[in-house]
Amino acid sequence: MKHIVFDCDNTFGVKDCDVDDGLALMYLLGSPSAKLHGITATYGNNRLDVVYTTLQTMLKELGREDIPVKMGGKACGVYESEAADYLAHMADQYEGELSILATGSLTNLRGAYERDRNFFKKVKEIVVMGGITSPLVFEKKVMDELNFSCDSLASRTVLTKGRNLSVITGNNCLKVLFTKAEYKERLFASDSKAASYIRTKTDYWFGYNEEDYGIKGFYNWDVTAAVYLMHPELFMDEKKTFLVSQEDLKRGYLREAKEGNSVCNLPVIGEEEPYKDHIYHTWFQVPMA
Repeated sequence: MKHIVFDCDNTFGVKDCDVDDGLALMYLLGSPSAKLHGITATYGNNRLDVVYTTLQTMLKELGREDIPVKMGGKACGVYESEAADYLAHMADQYEGELSILATGSLTNLRGAYERDRNFFKKVKEIVVMGGITSPLVFEKKVMDELNFSCDSLASRTVLTKGRNLSVITGNNCLKVLFTKAEYKERLFASDSKAASYIRTKTDYWFGYNEEDYGIKGFYNWDVTAAVYLMHPELFMDEKKTFLVSQEDLKRGYLREAKEGNSVCNLPVIGEEEPYKDHIYHTWFQVPMA
């Protein structure tokens, strides 16, 4: 059993906003070996208040209001927050056992470190979604990196202080595209209430991706990070050394170097079909209210 705190900028179902944080949450709720203790709200996909409200609404719809949601720092550099206090508290309570999944800006993790300089030493592992090693070029335009660039100081702190750190980069997520045809076929083929819920809440996202980026489907950025946390055997580990600077992180860029200040694992998705099958199966296991 993994003891988890999920730090995210969930905008599941919010017009023109990403759905992958919400799908990552559903993945965790469908994983029998995941104990999700709480969720810390951060900004990125939208304002903090929108993320916080979205999380509360989603948990109510899923019948999981027992999971606490903590309000994070509302902007870059706001390191005092309920979320930072909660993360530090959980690292104390589950010292050596706590896993953190972070899929938005990393302001709350920097806040926990400011509260307790031993925070990262107490955490068992951190899996983050963010960063690029080369531009994300699509048919219509180049996609900006979001998560690391939101708060470059916080990102540098996590990348240089974090122990057992795995980074799911935007580039490595591009290996698997969830197409609209396949997505709908799998969701309609299931009589799971969770499948119906996902279908209703995420259908708009395909149109947005095709119109804005020319992508005929979408990449499950944050779900990839959640899957790695729970089932790393579906990936190939690649440990690399980086010279991390705030200037590079302002655009989310990770600069590989022979001598650096950060050693991170950049997992690569293994075989596509087992990976996809596992995600759909886990989503459909989510018990609905």
